Amino acid sequence: MPIVEINLIEGRPPEKIRELIRRVHDAVEGALEAPASSIRILVREIPPAHWAAGGVTKDEKS
Repeated sequence: MPIVEINLIEGRPPEKIRELIRRVHDAVEGALEAPASSIRILVREIPPAHWAAGGVTKDEKS
C-alpha cells in the first residue's frame, strides 16, 4: 500500500488540494501499477508561523 505524505503551508483553496491529490494519485498508480484503492495520500497544511527556514518563520518573511 503506497502512502504519500505532502506538507504544505496552509492557505490554498480546497479545489487546489483536491487537484494535487488527484494528480499525485494518478502518478503513483501509473508508476507503481498499484491498485487505486490501495493508494493513501496525506496532506498536512502547516500554519506559516510553524514553518521555518534559516531560523525565520514563513509569516515573518511575509
